[in-house]
Amino acid sequence: MADWTAEQRALRDGLVPWLEKLNAGLRERDAAASFSYDNFRTVAAAGVLGLPFEEKWGGLGQSLPTTMYVLEALGEGCRDAGLNFSVCTHLVSTGVPLQRFGSEALKRRWLPRICSGELIGAHAISEPDSGSDALAMRTRAVRDGDDFVLSGSKAFVSNGPVADLITVYARTDDRPGPLGVTAFLLERGTPGLEIGAPVAKMGLRTSPLCELYLDDCRVPASRVVGRVGGGFLVLDHVMRWEILCSFVINAGEMRHRVDRCVEYARTRAQFGRPIGQYQAVSHRIVDMEIGVETARRWLYGTAERMAAGANVTRDIAMAKLVTSEANVASALAAVQIFGGNGYLTEYGIEAELRNSVASTIYSGTSEIQRNRIAALLGL
Repeated sequence: MADWTAEQRALRDGLVPWLEKLNAGLRERDAAASFSYDNFRTVAAAGVLGLPFEEKWGGLGQSLPTTMYVLEALGEGCRDAGLNFSVCTHLVSTGVPLQRFGSEALKRRWLPRICSGELIGAHAISEPDSGSDALAMRTRAVRDGDDFVLSGSKAFVSNGPVADLITVYARTDDRPGPLGVTAFLLERGTPGLEIGAPVAKMGLRTSPLCELYLDDCRVPASRVVGRVGGGFLVLDHVMRWEILCSFVINAGEMRHRVDRCVEYARTRAQFGRPIGQYQAVSHRIVDMEIGVETARRWLYGTAERMAAGANVTRDIAMAKLVTSEANVASALAAVQIFGGNGYLTEYGIEAELRNSVASTIYSGTSEIQRNRIAALLGL
């Protein structure tokens, strides 16, 4: 990983004044599964939502590694993992594909409002019968004059209940394969678009999730992101950004967890001495430290290679796999180190465990990542 410049460090440090506000009342929000519009706007005011976007759209024009560096600080300083997840989803679901593939008209209309946080973004990819197998989607988009008519349903739409703008992926060709998928940009309130009620879940509760239904939903052809049949290219680009940005937030959360466990192990005494002096405890913390540092190296190394134009298909899969599994292992270890206190909601450790479990599932399960790596090995 390259040394960070003074400008990059200043961007990261700029989050500090906002963190106390973001962390206030978290336990109550988590219990109520409540999304905080106010905190989302606070993150926007801190400049986070504009990080990777061009200045002409109201962004900060930062590189992928710099964006990740600031997002890592968000994960380290903000204890609301659901909010962190919603922020990342907003960035990569609509803003990132618009900047890379959108028409000038679409960029001009939407990117400034995405950067400012005036609008909340989401994307609809998975379906009830096709989760990891995204290319098996059944949602259809049929051309009708200057419009497309979309029919079908989507599942696991993060930010869906609060989203103003949703990138929807649908089949525009009956032939199997990646060339039959197209990405569309839909506004909330579009006739035929029904957004389902929030769905209760194990963790990341402050990031709302829902299903989405499309009943002859008419969308202008000008709302295609990229080109017709080019949706897989859009999705591939989005998923690379999603993995790097989302999991570097997890790395920040893991760093905070290690620091907290070190402090607890120094001050919690049992049998006449701090528990950190027992090898069983200290080795757990060492494994947590190795996990977070390994994850950071994979994430930043992959980002640097991607920014340089290298083929990072395998790197992305490995970075996601390493980070997500280290995240779960780290959270389990933290519960064990805190003992009975780790099981209580008061300490927040049990919430970190619940939140971490999702990381081995979203953005491609651990099994899918292993399948991808195996295929690249020729197996």
